[in-house]
Amino acid sequence: MRITSGVVFTTPPTLPRGRHVLSRDEVTATQRERMLIAATELLAGEGYRGFGVREICSSAAVSRAAFYECFADKDACIYAAYDRFIAVFLEHLAESGTTGADWPGCVRGFVASYLGTLQRDLVAARAFQVEMDALGRAARERRRAALTALAGFVRRLRSERFPGTADRVPFSAYLGAIHALRQSACDALDASPEPDLPSLVDELSTWLCRMVEA
Repeated sequence: MRITSGVVFTTPPTLPRGRHVLSRDEVTATQRERMLIAATELLAGEGYRGFGVREICSSAAVSRAAFYECFADKDACIYAAYDRFIAVFLEHLAESGTTGADWPGCVRGFVASYLGTLQRDLVAARAFQVEMDALGRAARERRRAALTALAGFVRRLRSERFPGTADRVPFSAYLGAIHALRQSACDALDASPEPDLPSLVDELSTWLCRMVEA
């Protein structure tokens, strides 16, 4: 499994052999990106228990010393990759707020952006939507924080675009809609190696919008 470069992660060029003009920080940044990519691909392909630091280093073509300069252990590397995934997600979703002349249109734009971002890199999507929970309590806490942030984003979007309407339903309704959207995407990713996530937009948008209607 290989990530799609340029969506969540960008595959860096191969480091030159021998003497070069790259600074230590540039070398470290390149190695770190390779390790994040390797951890993501291994998590998606092998599952959490199917690999360790050795496999990350081998896939990223870095030494164990280079790994431990960046991360305390395998979990720290995976969490760093997940944090990048969520940051990119929020950035892409923020752009969806400019679409839609009415609230149902905004919901559809959000759902389309959410599923479209996952579709653009199915390896990262599978790693962090399906396999991530195997890391245990700390991973679940990160997931809850991420979903709460997404629900807050939707409520703020509604408040900004349609003043006076956001508080007509409780925050738990927004959070429940986000959970439902995530689980629908997870099921599609888990059921097929090549799901067509954008095909779910119309159906999901309809009933998710009803969940947050006054």
